[in-house]
Amino acid sequence: MSDHQEAPVAPVGAHEPPYYVAVFTSVRTQDQSGYSETNARMEDLVKDVPGFLGMDHAQTPGGLGITVGYFRDADALTEWRNNAEHRAAQKRGQAEWYRSYTLHVAKVERSYGFERADVPQGPAAG
Repeated sequence: MSDHQEAPVAPVGAHEPPYYVAVFTSVRTQDQSGYSETNARMEDLVKDVPGFLGMDHAQTPGGLGITVGYFRDADALTEWRNNAEHRAAQKRGQAEWYRSYTLHVAKVERSYGFERADVPQGPAAG
């Protein structure tokens, strides 16, 4: 949903399946007036949904944005989809902020992760 340079770079951890993901892929318009504020509000609001597990963001230099939201069950995802403020933000997004987008919802059946513990963080020494 937004650029997160200040956030530590780490993916949302693996969760015990099954759970659900909502993959939102978008290309935005030139006029982004009000987008950052609305996006920040949506990120705060979704955290209050029981069953929300986290989200990952990525943005390509060419402008393709991807946000993946993780939800414990279909009820949590439905609650987020039906949230009145979220619905209003969606309508504004269609009218102002997005050239195009897709949403894919899937049930996760397998989940695992990896984190290297023996490599220092930051630029490589050399």
